[in-house]
Amino acid sequence: MIAKRLVVLLALCAAAQLLAAQDTAPQADPRAAIAAHIPGARADELRASPVPGVYELARGSDIVYVTTDGKYAFSGDLYELASSNNLTEQHRRELRVKRIAAFPESEMLVFGPPAPKYTVTVFTDVDCPYCRKLHSQIAAYNGLGVRVRYLLYPRLGPNTTSWTKAEQVWCSADRKDALTRAKLGQELKTKPCANNPVAHSYALGQDFALQGTPAIIMPDGELLPGYVPPDVLVQRLNTAK
Repeated sequence: MIAKRLVVLLALCAAAQLLAAQDTAPQADPRAAIAAHIPGARADELRASPVPGVYELARGSDIVYVTTDGKYAFSGDLYELASSNNLTEQHRRELRVKRIAAFPESEMLVFGPPAPKYTVTVFTDVDCPYCRKLHSQIAAYNGLGVRVRYLLYPRLGPNTTSWTKAEQVWCSADRKDALTRAKLGQELKTKPCANNPVAHSYALGQDFALQGTPAIIMPDGELLPGYVPPDVLVQRLNTAK
């Protein structure tokens, strides 16, 4: 009788160990299977969406949706009807904040007051008329407590005059003065130097799918396309708090 009980007990222990092993066994990442169906996609670019059977694929701040079988994809913004929240834009902003935070401030041109209340990051082109208008009011932005961090973004791309000017600005002994003079249309004598960050900041702007300049990135990741007057920008910053 005792022997039979012992056998049963041992069997139960073995079954329990088997179940425990199954519970702790690593599960296959479903994102890997989906990514395998999408050319160039990586598993870490995917995350489950609130919609069953649909995953979100993010590249830069560009977001599309794909089915779990990897057969279908669609673009557009996903809204939560109960709250009217734009879930896609919310994630775009999160991605922008993360990418901007990872970009070294040492590769930006910073104009700010001693004790700033706000910080915005602005993609700027030396030759863009509205970039020049924004910069002509830099003292007004700073006076309202706005710290402006410029990323050089020659919108016409490499091998253009604007690209060369951006490199000249960065390679000048006084970069902030050089940017101001370049935006006034003054010719810079500095030669482009190696290891400047223009290509780096341009690549980031491309990842953000910028349509023009200036492009203002707010602290919460919202992208404001175009020129925004100092007082209006401060209003937007206060609203975003």
